[in-house]
Amino acid sequence: MLPAPPLPRPEPIGNDEYRARRQALMAQLPTDGAVLLPGAGLVTRSRDSDYPFRQNSDLHYLSGFAEPDALLLLLPGRSEGESVLFCQDRDPSLEAWNGIRLGAEGAVREHGLDQAFENAERDERLETLLDGRTSLYLMLGDAESMALADEIRERLTARVRRGACPPQRYVDLAPLLHEMRLIKSEAELALMRHAAGISARAHRRAMLAARPGLAEYHLQAELEHEFRWHGGSGPAYASIVGGGANACVLHYIENSEPLRDGELVLIDAGVEFDLYAGDITRTFPVGGRFSEAQRELYELVLAAQERAVAAVRPGATLVEIHDGVVRDLTAGLIRLGLLQGEVEARIEDESYKRFYLHSTSHWLGLDVHDVGSYRLDGKPRPLEAGMVLTVEPGLYVPADDDIPLPYRGIGIRIEDDVAVTAEGCEVLTGDVPKRVADIETLMASE
Repeated sequence: MLPAPPLPRPEPIGNDEYRARRQALMAQLPTDGAVLLPGAGLVTRSRDSDYPFRQNSDLHYLSGFAEPDALLLLLPGRSEGESVLFCQDRDPSLEAWNGIRLGAEGAVREHGLDQAFENAERDERLETLLDGRTSLYLMLGDAESMALADEIRERLTARVRRGACPPQRYVDLAPLLHEMRLIKSEAELALMRHAAGISARAHRRAMLAARPGLAEYHLQAELEHEFRWHGGSGPAYASIVGGGANACVLHYIENSEPLRDGELVLIDAGVEFDLYAGDITRTFPVGGRFSEAQRELYELVLAAQERAVAAVRPGATLVEIHDGVVRDLTAGLIRLGLLQGEVEARIEDESYKRFYLHSTSHWLGLDVHDVGSYRLDGKPRPLEAGMVLTVEPGLYVPADDDIPLPYRGIGIRIEDDVAVTAEGCEVLTGDVPKRVADIETLMASE
């Protein structure tokens, strides 16, 4: 029997929005500035087999161009066109094997760029285009960008006596572009809701499929089938399916062990849709029912997570939200006897970190751990409408001799994707149950 019909696709981001982003970025540059931004290339998997291509997130954000080996230049004030793209050459023999390439004319026609050239012309034209652009904005941490910029500057420097003016300084593009990416537009939020919706269906499917005797990779297969069924490109990151004590390994991706009755399984997985990421974590019992100890720990994490989600609003900070989670979890660990003493003392000496190792939130968008500064002027930045973040507290109890036996080797994390709104927040991933009764009811329904 086929699964439910695929979710209807939202509208893709239009060329007008990509153009507005380029213009907004160029408005922050000096008149002699230029942006140099290479896209991603193909990466060999083995011999003549490549990994699936994924465009560089920054180039995608500014153009939507989806082919490898592209290079975007932004040239404020250039009369012939401010946005210039270099792309793969048209080649009928290669296209017969690997698919149609847009070429320069297609790039302009399909993506609304001002001008485009094929890569065969790149070296010659780059010198002309960047001559006189004394401030070159690029990703200073990217080796390819730096090497290309150095090559252009060296060639122009050799022509100084003939009047050439090479770039005089390199400026990091990341602070400008990544601050733009941090605030999502309505079109981006629509794509992220869709990615969250697909991811939620995948988690529900995995809950319904789970039973003792399967392996972790069986649930991974259920998740990733749902991702592709609804038009996603696949997982936004390596899917984590950790049964039993494997859930205590934060980035466990082997997904090779059997699922055992009486244990929990932690799934951290999300789809990538039009390059935007979903990121959900749920933890549930393999056999469909929580034990008493599992329920106690789970309810502790859930209460902390729900209070943290409720704290997301304009003006709040991620530090404040994290500190509230730490306080809730520490108090609960003391109540259960896994820590001793006073809450303030255990926070002060950081003994809670034996059970809770990570931060509560990260930005989400075109990258799972998305770009954008977490601090402004050295202080935690206030949240603003349009930001999207995760809220994901957890507890990871080691199987050590000093831990009461019922709690040993239990790992729990609960994660939702949350958009900041003018009034508070919107939980994008609310379609996956996380209350104990709701999980048990869903798992009993198959």
